[in-house]
Amino acid sequence: MTKKHHHTKAHSEAPLDPPPEPQADGTEQLAVETEPPGPEAPDSAVAPPSAARQAPSPALEELNDKYLRLAAEYDNFRRRTAKERLELSARAQGELVKAIIDPLDDLARIIAQGPGANDAKTVLDAVEVVDKKMMKALVALGLEVINPVGEPFDPERHEAVSIAPAPSKEEDHRVSQVFQPGYLYKGQLLRAARVVVMQWNG
Repeated sequence: MTKKHHHTKAHSEAPLDPPPEPQADGTEQLAVETEPPGPEAPDSAVAPPSAARQAPSPALEELNDKYLRLAAEYDNFRRRTAKERLELSARAQGELVKAIIDPLDDLARIIAQGPGANDAKTVLDAVEVVDKKMMKALVALGLEVINPVGEPFDPERHEAVSIAPAPSKEEDHRVSQVFQPGYLYKGQLLRAARVVVMQWNG
């Protein structure tokens, strides 16, 4: 008896997609389809700002205007005051220079005569005239000389450089000698007088 051999024919079919892999919990992973994003909402959908933020109240605008005007007025006042102060200082310095111009001219004329043109007494007298002329001009501008011989010692206007014995108790703490005069200008101390003060030892 002859055995018949049946041969199977290979089918050339397209391969199928592999089945989804099982997850750890046994469930299959499903493909999730994502939809394209929709159109954005128009700008008109944004809520408009409140009316209070769009337009300040009339009272607030009035206060702001007053503040700006006041700030501008103060700035102008500050600049005007600083300018006037500088001008006043310049005028005062100009008056001082003007007052001593003539004595300086006199002094220059004395120097221009040269040595031997005059004797010592003539030169001394000329310098004394110049000194008095200059002091007169400065005193007219408000300068005051502090020369406190015989006056009580004043620590605010005098500087004691030495102490001498007082001949009597009544002369205790009085100025006996002035080494260097002091000066005041319109009440302001420019330099204290350097003096010798007497002290009673009884």
